[in-house]
Amino acid sequence: MKTLYNLPCNIAQTLNIIGDKWTLLILRQLMMGRDTYTEIQQGLEGIPSNLLSDRLKSLIEDDLIVANLYQAHPPRYRYQLTKSGMDLSDVFNSIILWGERNLKKCHKKLTHSECGHKIELTYYCPECDKYINNNDLTLTE
Repeated sequence: MKTLYNLPCNIAQTLNIIGDKWTLLILRQLMMGRDTYTEIQQGLEGIPSNLLSDRLKSLIEDDLIVANLYQAHPPRYRYQLTKSGMDLSDVFNSIILWGERNLKKCHKKLTHSECGHKIELTYYCPECDKYINNNDLTLTE
């Protein structure tokens, strides 16, 4: 069962959906194009099969992925990210950038596919047509 945070906070409510162990890593496998149970399991060394199955069911219930039957006997599915699931790419990119700056050993880097150089996260206000410094952000209710 999921740990539920009963707080009026976007972070807490998002963690209710994606905060379980292995959940973000399963979603990352799907973002990398591994879309069958076997491919996901092979990409996540050490994940128990019952836990992977439970997490996939939970992700379907939370509308982050859909399962498409591709073989009837035995039933086998391909998993696909929904729009909500794809929207998590910003979260993944932010975690990767944080890791580049803060991990003792960096395993992945986020680079521009065209030139190969490192990228930076920026914030943009379309109303003002301005890029915004992280110090100029305000969290409002």
